[in-house]
Formats: sequence, C-alpha cells, structure tokens
Amino acid sequence: MADRLGRLAEEIKREISSIIAKEVKDPRLGMISITDVNVSRDMSWAKVYYSQLGSEEEREQTLEGLNRAKGFVRTELSKRLRVRHTPEIIFEFDPSLEQGAKMDALLRTLRSSRGDKGDHE
Repeated sequence: MADRLGRLAEEIKREISSIIAKEVKDPRLGMISITDVNVSRDMSWAKVYYSQLGSEEEREQTLEGLNRAKGFVRTELSKRLRVRHTPEIIFEFDPSLEQGAKMDALLRTLRSSRGDKGDHE
C-alpha cells in the first residue's frame, strides 16, 4: 500500500507541475516548483508542497493564486490520473529551498571571513 501511495504521490507531483507550468494562467504563479506530495492513506487528500524564492508577500500571493486555481488543477488532475477518486489538494509552502540558500550564503560568509579559499589542510 505504501508503495502505491508513493507512486501516486510522484504522479501527482509530475502532473501538477505540468498543469501549473503550462495551463494555469495566473500571473501570481511565477517561478515555483512542486517539491513534494504526501497522499493520505485513504487517498482523500494530497498535501502539495511548493517552493519559491522571494519575499513573504510574494509567497502569500502565490498561495492565494494556487488556492484560486485549486479547482481547475484538481479537475485536470482527475483527467490524467487513473484513480477512482481524485484527492482534495492542499497547497503548503516548503521552506527547504530558501533555508538551503540561507545556509549556503552563511557558509560562504564564514569562509570569506576566515580567508578560506576552499583549500583544505
């Protein structure tokens, strides 16, 4: 069962990425990526995690746009998936990309303050 949910989650991730990139015409949905999908055991809902670089205000606008497009995305998803019941979609921001960029910048700052040019002793 877990393997089936994993395959379904990957398929949902791929299809939603395609739908948002090619078919949703909302200008609030600029450069976002679908990073992960978790499907409930009963397949009644799917949490779709997205990432985006930008301000808090841009993230809020993106979430607003995603929530406005939710019905369209779910309808398109139902046409593409081979499941009896298309799960309800819940969009959530995934901060991991942003956190990774901050960590990278912090490490670069530490290296430059030490005078480390990447040479290891």
